[in-house]
Amino acid sequence: MIMEVIHTVKHLKEAIALIKKQDKSVGFVPTMGALHEGHISLAERAKAENEVMAVSIFVNPMQFNNADDLKKYPVTTESDLAMLESAGCDFVFLPTADEIYAANEAPLSFDLGNLDKIMEGKFRPGHFQGVITVVNKFFNWIKPQKAYFGEKDFQQLAIIRMMSKKLHPDIQIIGSPTLRESNGLAMSSRNRRLAESERNDAGIIYSSLIQLNSLKNNHDIADAKSLVIQKIEEVHPFKVEYMDIVNADTLDSLSDWSESTQMRACIAVWCNEVRLIDNIAV
Repeated sequence: MIMEVIHTVKHLKEAIALIKKQDKSVGFVPTMGALHEGHISLAERAKAENEVMAVSIFVNPMQFNNADDLKKYPVTTESDLAMLESAGCDFVFLPTADEIYAANEAPLSFDLGNLDKIMEGKFRPGHFQGVITVVNKFFNWIKPQKAYFGEKDFQQLAIIRMMSKKLHPDIQIIGSPTLRESNGLAMSSRNRRLAESERNDAGIIYSSLIQLNSLKNNHDIADAKSLVIQKIEEVHPFKVEYMDIVNADTLDSLSDWSESTQMRACIAVWCNEVRLIDNIAV
């Protein structure tokens, strides 16, 4: 099957209707393009577990609370399509913003509880409402059996699970482990905005986080967090925006190691104008 590139919702619905008529299962990977090996690993898993692999490439303006960040987001459509074709993608949905949103359209009204008010939500107001708005649209149009997301965006994954459980209970949400560069830096489309020296030095984020597994034996959570932040900020120009250790299921902040058996350390770090996020299981 030759990979098809679809630009309109009308054409997308027609393609999906034909797939459903043939009773084929669909695995869906939503992306914002600027693809890397992490995205491709999701696509390959979708291909292996379903009869049809669908990918979207859409830089969603509704999830950017910073207009400059939206303008600087890398767009590499030609190489993205080549990578997806090599991975065996069946069709790519590549719409414009006007195709997705009506003029002055409001975000999806959905109560995310506390999930969109902490960590990323605290520093990027409106971000997650923008995410679930577009993911909800894609789910309605594509109707996949399974949808694939990376664990690098751990809070986003939790939020999509919540939204999907209520609005799309038939869709299985699958999280895949974070892929990392050779120095431990979590793969991200934003990494290409780093200078080579910054990209090399950014391994300090992961190497500092994994020390938590030994720090927790001799330090309380507050001290362990302080030590990790201090270690990262010793490397110029990295500045930690937030770091928290949370219950991996609820994302509630923890103050004592004994409060949960499933913990996740989540962090956001600025490197000049580039914002990097990561998380690990503790």
